Amino acid sequence: MRLLVLSLNTFPYPPSHGAAEVRTFNLLRQIGPLHDITLVAHQTPNATEANVQTLKKWVKEIKLFPLPDKKDPQDRNPLKQALRLAQFVITGTPPSVTFRFSPEVYTWVTQQATTGNYDAVICEHGVNEMYVHPQLCQQIKTVADIHSSVYGWVFDHLEAGASENPLRDRLYLPLLARYEKRYCAKFTHLVATTPDDRAHLQRLVPDANITIVSTGVDLETSPYRSHDPGGQSLIFIGAMDSSHNIDAACYLAREIFPLVKQRYPEATLSLVGTRPVPAVKELDSLPGVTVTGRVPSITDCLQGSTISVVPLRAGLGIKTKTLESMAVGVPVVASDRGLEGMEVDIEGVPLRELRANQPEEYVKAISQLFEDVALRQQLSENARQMIEAEFTWEHLGQRYEQVLSS
Repeated sequence: MRLLVLSLNTFPYPPSHGAAEVRTFNLLRQIGPLHDITLVAHQTPNATEANVQTLKKWVKEIKLFPLPDKKDPQDRNPLKQALRLAQFVITGTPPSVTFRFSPEVYTWVTQQATTGNYDAVICEHGVNEMYVHPQLCQQIKTVADIHSSVYGWVFDHLEAGASENPLRDRLYLPLLARYEKRYCAKFTHLVATTPDDRAHLQRLVPDANITIVSTGVDLETSPYRSHDPGGQSLIFIGAMDSSHNIDAACYLAREIFPLVKQRYPEATLSLVGTRPVPAVKELDSLPGVTVTGRVPSITDCLQGSTISVVPLRAGLGIKTKTLESMAVGVPVVASDRGLEGMEVDIEGVPLRELRANQPEEYVKAISQLFEDVALRQQLSENARQMIEAEFTWEHLGQRYEQVLSS
């Protein structure tokens, strides 16, 4: 098939700058040999000549457009916030989507897609929907790999008390539902990463054709660790400027870890990830807590830790941090959100990780693993087996291919 793949929100190489890049790159790598792919992206700093040439190992052509000269709509000036809300009401599209809209890209995509040059248009990430004409689905296959429901994301943050601006988000929520319902109707196929995301989308668009294709792990870059390091070291990984990770880091360091520290005075907690905001940096002053910022190798940090803790209270979608921990063999204690999309502790499957949602539940689970080497090894082996069977990019690429060929 001749595929036109839109990834204007991010240039997907190298796959080391975030979950969107990782997912888009690895799915392209899997389906690339089977199709003639034209990738459409913006000329971001990552889109160097060297990176373009490397990415052409998997895609036939890369069409780059200049970034629109527009300001990011994050200005907290009350008047500007009110204007953005008014714009959202009138246009039906969030300002966070429209600020990067390029009429040049829209015209080019529409022309290419309607002249018989391609068999399908694929949006990698829902924000790229703005380049798909509403009537296009009547002519060719249109696929949206949504990555995460924006309505579900905001709703989830409000429910968890993790919203940075609850008043704004409550005002936005019905508008986001309207927006997501409208744009999902433009596609013949939708791809979600978890059952929860699919349920959110199904409520908005009951007749939508939705397939779950999870996010995966590259086993070459996440090798199984050679030994259990022992000790009493905890780790939480993630981009430390994302609202759900900020909330989780503060929750872990301020409400959970002090209770662990009372039982295990030698215990340590490492908060590992890029771009820590001031609220996260402040945690470095707490006893036993280290905020590392960017590190050369997340894998090395994971392999040297006793337990990976994923105390997320918000954020939809399958969590790469959980998958990577499981892949390298680090036992995981995680919340319902941290284990979303994974069967780890249900009847009929081997116990793969421990679940916790309240501080005392985290302390109990962490204590179990600190004290029981055999349990740590059991979870380590079972989790790795699950990753190898269900969450490799090769396996997920086959599911994605089924969507394209259906």
